[in-house]
Amino acid sequence: MPGLTREMPIAIIGAGTMGAGIAQVAAAAGHPVLLFDARQDAPARAIEQIKASLARLVERKRMTEADASALAARIRPCTALADLKGAGLAIEAIVEDMAIKKALFTELESLLGPDAVLATNTSSLSITELAGGLKRPERVAGMHFFNPAPVMPLVEIIRGFATGADVAQTVFDTAKAWGKKPVHVKSTPGFLGNRVARPFYGEALRTLEESATDVATYDALIREAGGFRMGAFELLDLVGIDVNWAVTNSVHDAYFHDPRYKPFRIQGEMVAAGRLGRKTKLGFYDYREGAPPPQPQDAAPAPAPAHVTIEGDLGPAASLEGRADRAVIAVRRLPGAGALVLPECRLVLSDGRTATERMAQEGGAPLVLFDLALDYAVAPRIAIAAADQAPRRALTAATGFFQALGMKISVVDDIPGLIVMRTVAMLSNFGFDAVHAGIADAAGVDLAMQAAFNYPLGPVTWAERIGLAHVAATLDNIARAYGEDRYRASPLLRRRAAAGLTLSGTPFPTPR
Repeated sequence: MPGLTREMPIAIIGAGTMGAGIAQVAAAAGHPVLLFDARQDAPARAIEQIKASLARLVERKRMTEADASALAARIRPCTALADLKGAGLAIEAIVEDMAIKKALFTELESLLGPDAVLATNTSSLSITELAGGLKRPERVAGMHFFNPAPVMPLVEIIRGFATGADVAQTVFDTAKAWGKKPVHVKSTPGFLGNRVARPFYGEALRTLEESATDVATYDALIREAGGFRMGAFELLDLVGIDVNWAVTNSVHDAYFHDPRYKPFRIQGEMVAAGRLGRKTKLGFYDYREGAPPPQPQDAAPAPAPAHVTIEGDLGPAASLEGRADRAVIAVRRLPGAGALVLPECRLVLSDGRTATERMAQEGGAPLVLFDLALDYAVAPRIAIAAADQAPRRALTAATGFFQALGMKISVVDDIPGLIVMRTVAMLSNFGFDAVHAGIADAAGVDLAMQAAFNYPLGPVTWAERIGLAHVAATLDNIARAYGEDRYRASPLLRRRAAAGLTLSGTPFPTPR
């Protein structure tokens, strides 16, 4: 069954922010749109808001006035559900209440034709349960847009237990025809994006609870080393700390308190204190007028080394050699297990062990860990942590080396996995686990996290770039350090790492 034709009316139930946004998307694709809300004045108000939004696009020369007028004219306000008769697709965007949604879908099923598709924009409720009491549950699917719907490209196409394959494909094709990036998703708590994204917030909150670094420094590392558009605390403040808290608890409850989804106390305390982020002017940051912008902590300048020895393969950090060459640091190569050796210390990429533990196990020169970066060739900042038993000069030498490469240095506490490495390892683990559970395929996981959350790389691709064996070992080491099941590696991640294969079946390149 192909996507709906442009002549087919689309019914939107709910004229709030999401409903109005979806109505605009459907009308922009050429469909007649029937916009209904239980509040009789809401559809007309929503249309006026849409017109105002279109006027701004006209002012910016991104749309002609004629096209804007034609788009708005295709949206008709409706005052009764009966006005929706004849719609081929109905999308509800009402309150997140299962009983209310079920009652609505029962009415829609009797009102619309037997071939009509009923879709829900729910971000958390079960599609299977929503369709369970209907005569034609196979006609129900999720169509989860992200806010703002006219701008955000991702649409999760969610199939419940009874959703027909042809129905899911029809909704997928329709979203694609509307210029969106749809992804097939199996109904599960949090669906795909909100499920895989949980560690982005959770690891930040845990790091803050452990006093490993401050909020501004953490976010700077996530942006400048990790390549993410926003830091975790910035994003929490933007979304609303209370909103994220509710989603986190909902997913945790839905997975029977699986420790991978465990909330963190500090977030609940922020909610209790009314510090909800931008909307209350206070969150992890202070948005009140005159409040100074927080600055990340940068290490003091340290002398540059004259030379460095590279032992073995540096893996994802291999481009540091080129930066050292450009910094006129003499580079010598020797076989080894993968380390940068300075006269005062050894520098190694985090593998989930603390520097303190690793130095105790391996002996040798004082040890300093450095964190993961998206691209070591251009990253402007890096985190480092020294072993507790390492002398101060080891940290100074490591600082001077990375500063000579043109990087700002954030010294953090010696926690398992540091900052970016543990975050990416956990995101990748959740991505692989989503594939393992049949929630989405690998391409869908990567597309979802890049399109809806602006991740610089999809978590599956990122894990494969780092090396699945390294990611699995990192998770195992963090799990052992905390003694928690939270960091258990996905069976699929562990299996592909053992086989030396990517999810596509391509062998990993042999290290130098």
